[in-house]
Amino acid sequence: MVYVPLETMLDKTNNSIYKLVILASKRALEIAEGQPQLVPTIATMKPSTIALHEIAAGKVVYKKQKAN
Repeated sequence: MVYVPLETMLDKTNNSIYKLVILASKRALEIAEGQPQLVPTIATMKPSTIALHEIAAGKVVYKKQKAN
């Protein structure tokens, strides 16, 4: 398994570990449901690990939603 540095992912979620966890879990669920992967991976990687690699590569980003 390839290590994904936490520091590279925190910058993409406004330095919030909670936002990172939510983003990674939502993306991992999408991958598990059949959405295409955005980064090249090994066939045995779990969806959660793939999601973290996508976040680290900048392919998946956190966007703040506007409140109504």
